[in-house]
Amino acid sequence: MNSDLQRLQPYPFEKISVLKQSVQPNPELDPLSLSIGEPKHPTPEIILNALRDSISQIAVYPGTKGTPALREAIADWLVRRFKLPSINPDTQVLPVTGTREALFAITQCLVDRKPNAKVLMPNPFYQIYEGAAFLAGATPVYLPCVEENGFIPDLDAIDEQTWQDCQLFFMCTPGNPTGALTPTSEIKKLIQLSEKYNFIIVSDECYSEIYLDEANPPTGLLEVAAASGDTDFKRCLVMHSLSKRSNAPGLRSGFVAGDADILKAFLLFRTYHGCAMPPHTQSTSIVAWQDEAHVEENRRLYREKFAAVLEILTPVMDIPTPQASFYLWAKTPIDDVTFTRDIYKHQHLNVVPGSYLSREVDGLNPGANRIRLALVAETQQCIEAATRIRQFIETQI
Repeated sequence: MNSDLQRLQPYPFEKISVLKQSVQPNPELDPLSLSIGEPKHPTPEIILNALRDSISQIAVYPGTKGTPALREAIADWLVRRFKLPSINPDTQVLPVTGTREALFAITQCLVDRKPNAKVLMPNPFYQIYEGAAFLAGATPVYLPCVEENGFIPDLDAIDEQTWQDCQLFFMCTPGNPTGALTPTSEIKKLIQLSEKYNFIIVSDECYSEIYLDEANPPTGLLEVAAASGDTDFKRCLVMHSLSKRSNAPGLRSGFVAGDADILKAFLLFRTYHGCAMPPHTQSTSIVAWQDEAHVEENRRLYREKFAAVLEILTPVMDIPTPQASFYLWAKTPIDDVTFTRDIYKHQHLNVVPGSYLSREVDGLNPGANRIRLALVAETQQCIEAATRIRQFIETQI
């Protein structure tokens, strides 16, 4: 048995289940959930039709590298979306079966198992970053994302030895769960640090297409690298997905793009790993990456929900208005775990305590006294959930 399995911590939703075991929710209320970040908007017909039209392709073995047509569609999207001068679809793009799998696999591929190997990540964080580091034999380094620093890591606070030991740096922009964007200046600084200390940056940009200001889409890692003259994207990888962008989480379709030398090694790894994207998924993904109309409508729906929910909750909660993603990172008037348990009891509502999404380091848990609210349900359900939260705060606290 792999002894590193013992290092894995329970997933947040496992801990929430334990938390609620002895609690009887209000039977007079229907259950509502703002906990799991699973898009609930309908998958666009253009994608469903493409899937139906391509289903006969299940009779064909897929290639790990993906079809040229899919890689070209992804490359074209990257050029349009991030204003890249170019990107080579043959060497700088690789389709993956969802970025969750790819985030885990890239870590196994890239980490050199040395006693001092470190993987740096934001704190709070997407659980896969930590588990991938543990199972690659590395030590996670949790970088606090606190309000005073705009909910992003403070690169200047990281000591010299940690930079020297760093092999992989996970950046998440827009952030999960905070919704914070990493400014261009900080991305430039991180690229310069990667050049100095020879570590790889993996930028998880899966929420990049859900943003509030239609005229100002989030900046990406490759965009900053290219603007600095690095069209080889050395030591830089980005990951994108159709799950949030196109409301297709079950399609399990994403891609990794960037440094061709790294992707060559990752392709070799994936050839043995056995995670080729099914042919019908590839054909469907081409259609999805080529269409922006459904993505614009998706953003409109999220903006509508953010406006309605913030109007209800702002008078009773401290909630930073997110720049992107579909999360609210709300401060709680009591500790977040008690808040999560008691609002389930009184209002039959599921939320995620922020401390379950973070790790305590030097006495600080950056997620403490915050909850993550995923505005993924339809608008009226989100409004009802926000109303219950406000009522709970006004009557029970």
